[in-house]
Amino acid sequence: MPGSPYTDLDRPPLSAARLRRALTAPHGPWARLELRAETGSTNADVAEAARSGEPEGLVVVAERQTAGRGRRDRVWQSPARAGIAASVLLRPGEAVAERGWPAVPVTGYGWLPLLAGVALVEAVARLAELDAVLKWPNDLLIGDAKCAGILAEAVPGPTPEQPSAIVLGIGLNVTLRADELPANPTGLPATSLQLAGAAATDRDPLLRALLRSVADWYDRWRCAGGDAVASGLREAYVAACATVGRSVRVLLPGGQEVTGTATGVDADGRLLVDTPAGPRTLAAGDVLHLR
Repeated sequence: MPGSPYTDLDRPPLSAARLRRALTAPHGPWARLELRAETGSTNADVAEAARSGEPEGLVVVAERQTAGRGRRDRVWQSPARAGIAASVLLRPGEAVAERGWPAVPVTGYGWLPLLAGVALVEAVARLAELDAVLKWPNDLLIGDAKCAGILAEAVPGPTPEQPSAIVLGIGLNVTLRADELPANPTGLPATSLQLAGAAATDRDPLLRALLRSVADWYDRWRCAGGDAVASGLREAYVAACATVGRSVRVLLPGGQEVTGTATGVDADGRLLVDTPAGPRTLAAGDVLHLR
C-alpha cells in the first residue's frame, strides 16, 4: 500500500502502546510518552509542553523529523523510521522528596547532555554490539564517523524564581543507507548502526534500552544532588570519551583557536586541555567546533 509504514520491511513502525507499557508508570521510569508519525522537532514539542507546565517525565518520539536540530542549529534529519528521534522533559531544579531527589543547582545542568551520551554508549554496546565512543561533549562515534547527537535546551520557568526545565533530545542513525546519510558541517563523516555492522537494528528495543539507561543515570545523578563524581557519572563519561588523551584543536567564538592535548573532564563537565601556553578549561557552550 503506497504510503504505508510497512512498505519498507527494514523500517517497521514503532508501537506507541508497547512503548508505553514498557516505559511509563507504573511499570516504567517515565511519566508519559507520545509517539508522532511526523513533527518538526521533538525538542520544540517538549519545550512547548514545558512552557505549558507539563511535569517532569514526558517523552516525545517521532518517526520522522522535518526540522530536527543539533548544536549551533545544525540540521539533523533522516528518512521516516530510519532512526531514533526522542526528547525528554527534565526538571532537575525541583526537589522530589518521595524519590530522595534534592534540587540540583543550575551549575550542574551541564552534565545532562553528557549523561545522555553515556546512556547512548550503553544502549548501542548492549544491543547493537558496537564499540561506540563519545566525542566531547556529546557526539556518538563509531570508528571516526558520527552516528548520533544530543541537544540539551533550557526552558525558563514562568518567573525568575522558578528553575528552568531542561529538554534533552537524542538523534540516532539506525538504518540509514549510504546514499541517505546527512552532510555533516562539522567535518566528520556520518554513519548508521546498520552501515557499521550492528548486531541488531530493531528500533523498539534500542529505544527502550536508551530511555531506561537515561532514566537510571538521571536517578543516580539526582540522588547525588547533581554531583557527577559521587554518582559515578563522571567516571563513566571519561571511560567512554575518546577525546580524552588526544590532541585537539578547538575553535572558539571570535576566531580564537586552542590546540593541545585533552587530559580529562572536570567535575562540571568541562574539557581540560594542556596547551603550550598552559592548561585551559573549556565549557561546551563556549566551543564552536572541536577536532
